[in-house]
Amino acid sequence: MLRGMTTVSFWADDVEQAKRWYAELLGVEAYFERRGPDGRLAYAEFRLGDYQHELGLIDRRYAPYDAGGPGGAVVYWHVDDVTASLTRLLSMGAVQHEAPTERGPGFVTASVADPFGNILGIMYNAHYLDVLQAPRA
Repeated sequence: MLRGMTTVSFWADDVEQAKRWYAELLGVEAYFERRGPDGRLAYAEFRLGDYQHELGLIDRRYAPYDAGGPGGAVVYWHVDDVTASLTRLLSMGAVQHEAPTERGPGFVTASVADPFGNILGIMYNAHYLDVLQAPRA
């Protein structure tokens, strides 16, 4: 039934600012943008990582609910070094949400609230690397 993640959606009051922040963090520019009826950027999308997953930034005016702060599901993105990645995120204005936590041999997680109120999870995941190395059918 679930065949793979397609898009993770993050909300921002200022999508232009969020787009610049994520472009700096990811080292790539958004590949798709859509403006709202008022001409403001309403949506920007990045493709990233080994499987080209999508990260969409959406104007908070279109959010189906108001969480009132960082919340919701935490999506963890694989990183090669949790400590270095967390340090970079904090230096860019993110706020620590979850300190680095070992979840077992080969698994370390941490998370931040980005400057736009979204939770961004990072994880060193040994199984991710195993899957990446496995031959594909």
